Amino acid sequence: MARTRRLILSTPAEVWRLLSDGHRYGEWVTGTRQVTRADPHWPDVGARLSVRVGVGPLTLDDTCVVRISEPERRLELEAKADPFGAARIAMRLLPWGGNTLFTLDWHALRGPGTRMHGLPVDYLVAIRNGMMLTKLARIAVREHALRG
Repeated sequence: MARTRRLILSTPAEVWRLLSDGHRYGEWVTGTRQVTRADPHWPDVGARLSVRVGVGPLTLDDTCVVRISEPERRLELEAKADPFGAARIAMRLLPWGGNTLFTLDWHALRGPGTRMHGLPVDYLVAIRNGMMLTKLARIAVREHALRG
Protein backbone atom coordinates (compact mmCIF):
# COMPACT_ATOMS: atom_id res chain seq x y z
CA MET A 1 0.00 0.00 0.00
CA ALA A 2 1.20 3.48 -0.81
CA ARG A 3 0.14 6.39 1.42
CA THR A 4 0.50 10.06 0.54
CA ARG A 5 -0.50 13.05 2.69
CA ARG A 6 -0.84 16.71 1.84
CA LEU A 7 -1.97 19.77 3.77
CA ILE A 8 -4.36 21.66 1.50
CA LEU A 9 -4.92 25.30 2.36
CA SER A 10 -8.69 25.06 1.86
CA THR A 11 -11.52 23.74 4.00
CA PRO A 12 -12.76 20.15 3.75
CA ALA A 13 -15.98 21.50 2.21
CA GLU A 14 -13.99 23.21 -0.57
CA VAL A 15 -11.90 20.11 -1.25
CA TRP A 16 -15.02 17.93 -1.20
CA ARG A 17 -16.62 20.22 -3.77
CA LEU A 18 -13.78 19.28 -6.17
CA LEU A 19 -14.05 15.56 -5.39
CA SER A 20 -17.82 15.75 -5.94
CA ASP A 21 -17.45 16.89 -9.54
CA GLY A 22 -16.53 13.77 -11.49
CA HIS A 23 -15.95 15.76 -14.67
CA ARG A 24 -13.04 17.58 -12.98
CA TYR A 25 -10.96 14.49 -12.14
CA GLY A 26 -8.97 14.98 -15.32
CA GLU A 27 -7.71 18.28 -13.92
CA TRP A 28 -5.87 16.67 -11.03
CA VAL A 29 -5.63 12.89 -11.46
CA THR A 30 -2.23 12.23 -13.04
CA GLY A 31 -2.46 10.14 -16.19
CA THR A 32 -6.08 10.99 -16.97
CA ARG A 33 -6.51 11.99 -20.59
CA GLN A 34 -10.27 12.46 -20.55
CA VAL A 35 -13.30 11.87 -18.35
CA THR A 36 -15.65 10.10 -20.76
CA ARG A 37 -18.61 9.75 -18.40
CA ALA A 38 -19.57 10.66 -14.85
CA ASP A 39 -22.78 9.39 -13.29
CA PRO A 40 -25.03 12.31 -12.33
CA HIS A 41 -25.20 11.10 -8.71
CA TRP A 42 -21.37 11.09 -8.31
CA PRO A 43 -19.95 10.61 -5.61
CA ASP A 44 -22.78 8.55 -4.09
CA VAL A 45 -22.01 4.88 -3.37
CA GLY A 46 -22.23 2.87 -6.58
CA ALA A 47 -21.70 5.85 -8.90
CA ARG A 48 -19.28 5.33 -11.78
CA LEU A 49 -16.70 7.48 -13.46
CA SER A 50 -15.29 6.40 -16.82
CA VAL A 51 -11.92 7.81 -17.84
CA ARG A 52 -9.33 7.36 -20.55
CA VAL A 53 -5.86 7.11 -19.03
CA GLY A 54 -2.49 6.87 -20.65
CA VAL A 55 1.15 7.70 -21.03
CA GLY A 56 2.45 8.85 -24.40
CA PRO A 57 0.60 7.07 -27.22
CA LEU A 58 -0.66 4.25 -24.95
CA THR A 59 -4.18 4.62 -23.58
CA LEU A 60 -6.82 2.45 -21.94
CA ASP A 61 -10.26 2.95 -20.53
CA ASP A 62 -10.66 2.83 -16.77
CA THR A 63 -13.73 2.79 -14.54
CA CYS A 64 -13.90 4.05 -10.97
CA VAL A 65 -16.77 2.98 -8.73
CA VAL A 66 -17.57 4.71 -5.45
CA ARG A 67 -17.45 2.16 -2.61
CA ILE A 68 -17.65 4.53 0.41
CA SER A 69 -18.79 8.15 0.46
CA GLU A 70 -18.94 10.29 3.58
CA PRO A 71 -19.27 13.93 2.46
CA GLU A 72 -16.38 16.17 3.49
CA ARG A 73 -14.69 13.24 5.30
CA ARG A 74 -14.02 10.16 3.20
CA LEU A 75 -14.24 8.85 -0.35
CA GLU A 76 -13.16 5.36 -1.40
CA LEU A 77 -13.03 4.25 -5.01
CA GLU A 78 -12.33 1.00 -6.79
CA ALA A 79 -10.47 1.70 -10.01
CA LYS A 80 -10.57 -1.03 -12.67
CA ALA A 81 -8.13 -0.91 -15.57
CA ASP A 82 -8.28 -4.23 -17.41
CA PRO A 83 -6.08 -6.12 -18.13
CA PHE A 84 -4.02 -4.60 -15.30
CA GLY A 85 -6.48 -5.36 -12.51
CA ALA A 86 -8.01 -3.11 -9.90
CA ALA A 87 -6.97 -0.90 -7.01
CA ARG A 88 -8.65 0.65 -4.00
CA ILE A 89 -8.13 4.39 -3.61
CA ALA A 90 -9.05 5.74 -0.18
CA MET A 91 -9.18 9.51 0.35
CA ARG A 92 -9.64 11.04 3.77
CA LEU A 93 -10.18 14.70 4.60
CA LEU A 94 -9.30 15.80 8.13
CA PRO A 95 -10.02 19.35 9.26
CA TRP A 96 -6.71 20.99 10.21
CA GLY A 97 -7.40 24.48 11.49
CA GLY A 98 -9.15 26.13 8.53
CA ASN A 99 -7.39 23.73 6.16
CA THR A 100 -7.54 20.05 5.18
CA LEU A 101 -5.10 17.26 5.87
CA PHE A 102 -5.71 15.03 2.83
CA THR A 103 -4.59 11.40 2.96
CA LEU A 104 -4.61 9.16 -0.09
CA ASP A 105 -4.05 5.41 0.23
CA TRP A 106 -3.60 3.21 -2.84
CA HIS A 107 -3.79 -0.58 -2.62
CA ALA A 108 -3.84 -3.14 -5.43
CA LEU A 109 -6.85 -5.48 -5.24
CA ARG A 110 -6.50 -7.70 -8.32
CA GLY A 111 -4.06 -8.22 -11.14
CA PRO A 112 -0.28 -7.89 -11.40
CA GLY A 113 -0.08 -5.12 -8.80
CA THR A 114 -1.03 -7.58 -6.05
CA ARG A 115 2.25 -9.43 -6.66
CA MET A 116 4.41 -6.32 -7.01
CA HIS A 117 4.39 -4.96 -3.47
CA GLY A 118 7.40 -3.35 -2.00
CA LEU A 119 9.61 -0.36 -2.17
CA PRO A 120 9.97 0.16 -5.96
CA VAL A 121 6.25 -0.01 -6.76
CA ASP A 122 5.14 1.88 -3.66
CA TYR A 123 7.75 4.54 -4.40
CA LEU A 124 6.47 5.07 -7.96
CA VAL A 125 2.85 5.16 -6.78
CA ALA A 126 3.78 7.64 -4.05
CA ILE A 127 5.42 9.93 -6.63
CA ARG A 128 2.32 9.79 -8.86
CA ASN A 129 0.00 10.36 -5.92
CA GLY A 130 2.14 13.25 -4.69
CA MET A 131 1.81 14.89 -8.10
CA MET A 132 -1.97 14.41 -7.95
CA LEU A 133 -2.28 15.95 -4.52
CA THR A 134 -0.14 18.90 -5.55
CA LYS A 135 -2.49 19.55 -8.48
CA LEU A 136 -5.58 19.11 -6.28
CA ALA A 137 -4.14 21.50 -3.68
CA ARG A 138 -3.37 24.16 -6.30
CA ILE A 139 -6.89 24.00 -7.72
CA ALA A 140 -8.47 24.12 -4.24
CA VAL A 141 -6.32 27.09 -3.16
CA ARG A 142 -7.04 28.97 -6.41
CA GLU A 143 -10.79 28.45 -6.00
CA HIS A 144 -10.60 29.35 -2.31
CA ALA A 145 -8.99 32.67 -3.27
CA LEU A 146 -11.70 33.33 -5.87
CA ARG A 147 -14.45 32.72 -3.31
CA GLY A 148 -12.58 34.51 -0.51
